[in-house]
Amino acid sequence: MIKLLTSALSALWLATAAHGAVQQDAEGNVKSIGLRTHSLNQPYLDSDMQSRWYDFGGDTIIRTDQYIRLTSDRPSQMGSLWSKVPLTATNWEIEVEFKIHGKNQLYGDGFAMWLTKERGREGPVFGNQDRFEGLGIFFDTYKNNRPGVVFPYVMAMVGDGRTSYDKDTDGKNQELAGCSARGIRHANVPTKFKLSHFQDKYLKLELQYKNEGEWVLCFETNEPPTIPPVAYLGFTAETGELSDNHDIISVNARNLYTTAPPTKSTPGSGKGKKVTDQQTEGSWTWFLVKTLFFFFAVGGAYVGYTAYRTKQQRSHRF
Repeated sequence: MIKLLTSALSALWLATAAHGAVQQDAEGNVKSIGLRTHSLNQPYLDSDMQSRWYDFGGDTIIRTDQYIRLTSDRPSQMGSLWSKVPLTATNWEIEVEFKIHGKNQLYGDGFAMWLTKERGREGPVFGNQDRFEGLGIFFDTYKNNRPGVVFPYVMAMVGDGRTSYDKDTDGKNQELAGCSARGIRHANVPTKFKLSHFQDKYLKLELQYKNEGEWVLCFETNEPPTIPPVAYLGFTAETGELSDNHDIISVNARNLYTTAPPTKSTPGSGKGKKVTDQQTEGSWTWFLVKTLFFFFAVGGAYVGYTAYRTKQQRSHRF
């Protein structure tokens, strides 16, 4: 019985934690809930020195109290970080804290975030395979041949499995959208990016590198590309003759969803009444209180019954 009560209370606590993870925007129509399977935070590794949800490859180094370093500031390095399970959510938001830094005046080449059909295949596109199928977000720190564009440059490319990334022109003809991000390397504040996707509505990339808490819009399109329904989340980086440290500090993925708009009420009917956040929170709190009272009542009855049986058994002995 005690085990049952403990399990029930644990389940109740987990439900409360999940409820607390749900967030709502200012308009009150988009909510998010954390995706543990695609999030990664310190110390990154489990007790057996493995990650339950991610694989590490290549030259990747893990400092459990600081970072996941995809490449160190050394030539000819290649590192990767890939989710073990695919991201199947239709609408999502991925927020990543990262750091690009090094000791050299000339540096390269950059790192990338991926949502692709395949995973863990090394190649020439920032450490990942060419002719990929899915979405790539490239943080390109070295300018090969792209006149009129300030580097570092951040761009998105949608791969169809056949189109090759042209490294010589820094992907100019393969670009879906992008922006210059001068100052994103060696920034004075934690550098982050936030990629949001809502099917058939928008794809948006925001950057934080100028001031903490200030998000700069890199690009937004109301015609989001088609992303494979089963896509793995990954991060890769590479260095050539030039090098840099490319660190991933944290990954926080969320599932986005909309709440149904209130229906129109007709005179005299109680339907279509708008439920406020306070009412929703109150209902949830009252449910928790009632549930706790129920389990305490059951526990009290069990303790009383056990005491009564013990007393009866003792009286029968005499």
